[in-house]
Amino acid sequence: MEAFKKHIGVVAPLNRANIDTDAIIPKQFLKRIEKRGYGQCLFYDWRFKEDGEEDPDFLLNKEPYRHASILLTKENFGCGSSREHAPWALEDFGFRVIIAPSFADIFYNNCFKNGILPIRLSEGEVNHLFQKTEEIPEYKLTVDLQSNTITDGKGFEKKFEVDAYRRSMLLEGMDEIETTVLHGAKIEEFEKNHKVYYSMQDGGSTFNPAEKKRTI
Repeated sequence: MEAFKKHIGVVAPLNRANIDTDAIIPKQFLKRIEKRGYGQCLFYDWRFKEDGEEDPDFLLNKEPYRHASILLTKENFGCGSSREHAPWALEDFGFRVIIAPSFADIFYNNCFKNGILPIRLSEGEVNHLFQKTEEIPEYKLTVDLQSNTITDGKGFEKKFEVDAYRRSMLLEGMDEIETTVLHGAKIEEFEKNHKVYYSMQDGGSTFNPAEKKRTI
């Protein structure tokens, strides 16, 4: 997973609330067995018409948002089913940051496991950023995870909160499996000292706590 320290990107203002995971990545695209390749299917029913042609009115089909890396949206983003394909699609498209007043819990957790930083700001602050995107062409934000700040160089600066463990995972570019592997030696030592051994003897079953041995 790519480490996240500081990111500067164009903001795509998707002004909709309660965007669910089926809208983010429709169910017919969940058959792939790898994480890559979902970006082309992101918001598929909104980005494309029935004949497969792009809908020129949809945000991500316009410049400069085709290459936006920060998604600004409304409350309860990522609701619906718990499919991890939703952050896969967002990350594969190029989004590294999502800013909203609130997120669905499972989607929020899945973002950190896939290199995306979801940031909760107040509704008023989110509305202020939407206004900025209307006033400033190709509006950009700088998101610094090392200092937990968002700035635009034009007067907006905001501290945001994020759980220390999740923050650490993103800063180091590690998911939960990789952070567990860091403690491999301690895990191996624990297992050596806490094994339970099974053996057959007289058809009975006994357990000796001192020997950590069960006789069956």
